[in-house]
Amino acid sequence: MTTGAMTAGATPAPPVHAADEILLGFARAVRAAGVNVTADRERTYLDAVAVVGVGDQSAAYWAGRATLCASPADLERYDQVYAAWFGLERATSRRRRDESHAVAHAPLDAGRGSGADPESPQDVVRASASAVEVLRHRDVASLSGADRARLAALFATLRPRAPRRPAHRHTPSRRGGVDARRTLREQLRRMGEPGPIAWRHKGTRPRRLVLLVDVSGSMSAYADALLRLAHTYAASDLPVEVFTLGTRLTHVTRPLRQRDPERAIVACGACVPDWSGGTRLAEGIGAFLDRWGRRGMARGAVVVLFSDGWERSEPAALGEQMRRLRALAHRVVWVNPHRGKPGYEPVQQGIVAVLPHVDDFVAGHSMAAFEELLEVVARA
Repeated sequence: MTTGAMTAGATPAPPVHAADEILLGFARAVRAAGVNVTADRERTYLDAVAVVGVGDQSAAYWAGRATLCASPADLERYDQVYAAWFGLERATSRRRRDESHAVAHAPLDAGRGSGADPESPQDVVRASASAVEVLRHRDVASLSGADRARLAALFATLRPRAPRRPAHRHTPSRRGGVDARRTLREQLRRMGEPGPIAWRHKGTRPRRLVLLVDVSGSMSAYADALLRLAHTYAASDLPVEVFTLGTRLTHVTRPLRQRDPERAIVACGACVPDWSGGTRLAEGIGAFLDRWGRRGMARGAVVVLFSDGWERSEPAALGEQMRRLRALAHRVVWVNPHRGKPGYEPVQQGIVAVLPHVDDFVAGHSMAAFEELLEVVARA
């Protein structure tokens, strides 16, 4: 991960990264601090900084303040994250108007093929983003073995939440509707004397979650990370079922229930015979519907499919199986690792066939994308 060269007696140079990557990471850090930063606000923030220039520290600060904050209550959090992220005091302090365009300590990689001068304040923002924060935004497929090991440790920090559904039964509450039976029983216990009115309401219960993970050859670079994400769900107390898709359908919930992630991944790999093989998505989804889905597992559930959409069979067959799945499920989420890459267009025949039957089409190529997916699932 770290790209800085070591020299004798000198401190290792911090990593160098694209300016947009650092700005996007800052916007997401502001959201993690409790500010409601939507994807539209992130894009607006990047556009605003591009207009004022990333080298203008004060202008970049005010651009973020104007685009990421929605209320006065957000300003203090924004300033705190800004100071922590860029290693500066609050930019609102007028007594500190540093004319230097360099923001902090570490040079960022403005080049990556662009040919830009990394020392030019017009091209880069120097920031002290931590290596872990940068790792969160890197594509899983591009990571080295050491970085994959560090990324595996980050899955322990995820806190998945199940989507909720209305409960069928009423429960006692301090507000809601009048509980006539409890109220009447209380009056009978008091020999007819009026007593306190009992109230009730319908709470919520966790909704079932079904994960279908494509482990075929085209997804081999992401299969390990996706199964670790599935293990994060399966090892929790949430109602989750996990299957793998390739040339066949494999139910892997039981091996993924193990608490230790390494043992769980090894046990899962031992029972998946078609790892890095071909792709028969239509047949796999059809087998799931015939054997488990129509018998109740998919009814009212949130179904999440992790696949790039490459399909050997006719796309129409995949579309038909997705139509059947959508008719049973409460919500269908399709996670495509290529969705978050610049320039990606959903033009593959398989993706074109499934999109009419998908409620959410999201990215799944990095830890940051996985965190956003957890929010999408929790709100489903």
